[in-house]
Amino acid sequence: MQISQHCFALLGFAYTPPWSVNAGFIVGDEKTLIVDSGPNTLAAATIKGYAQVVRPSNQLLVINTERHLDHISGNSYFADYGIEVYGHVGIQRQDSELKNDIDEYIACTPNAVRRERQEAAIVFTDTRIVNPIHKITTEIKFNLGNLNAEVLLTPGHTPTNLCVFVPAERILFCGDSVVSGYLPNLEGGSVKDWRQWLSTLDRIAALEAEVLVCGHGPVLQGNNIPKEIQRVRTIIKRAILEEKAPTSYELEK
Repeated sequence: MQISQHCFALLGFAYTPPWSVNAGFIVGDEKTLIVDSGPNTLAAATIKGYAQVVRPSNQLLVINTERHLDHISGNSYFADYGIEVYGHVGIQRQDSELKNDIDEYIACTPNAVRRERQEAAIVFTDTRIVNPIHKITTEIKFNLGNLNAEVLLTPGHTPTNLCVFVPAERILFCGDSVVSGYLPNLEGGSVKDWRQWLSTLDRIAALEAEVLVCGHGPVLQGNNIPKEIQRVRTIIKRAILEEKAPTSYELEK
């Protein structure tokens, strides 16, 4: 979907239930910056196709918003085309970790025959791990041709999280720093990480973006942005207070 003159969101790529994952791209006069490569090569091919159709002459670049595999597993597809991938220096994943994710995806198959046949693995055809070749250690800016995209370091969900902000159009690709509708994923972090996440939310709120493309869930606009930021903030504050992730709470009757 087109969300502004230069920014596009691609939503709902399948991953382990209940998750689907989003990506997007930003089109300048000379370069197109793809934000997250998708959870597999099939998704990456779709992302690349849309990005090239919008402006075929542009050079393509890819940036990963974090280390989790649903955001980076399409990297190999882009790398095979010689497209350069940027990401946090802390992104260092292995194919064995991808296998674990595939096994988990297979286990979600309801039908026993299809589960035994491991048909869900088809989703990951030709997918392999390729880590970013450009290691981001500080905040940078991409000049895409009469359009700037700013990379902001926004740790919390993981130490490797970053956001991509397009100031000219007030668009923020925020990855999993804000998830729309979902419980934020705190399982991999600690109280220290969650406190950083609160600081990240403060920074995101201060940008006063008009549109947020989240890593998961619908695109946020207008009054929904501060509402969702506050919702995520409230969940994180409770996790800090109780020193446990929200998904470890017992369901309230």
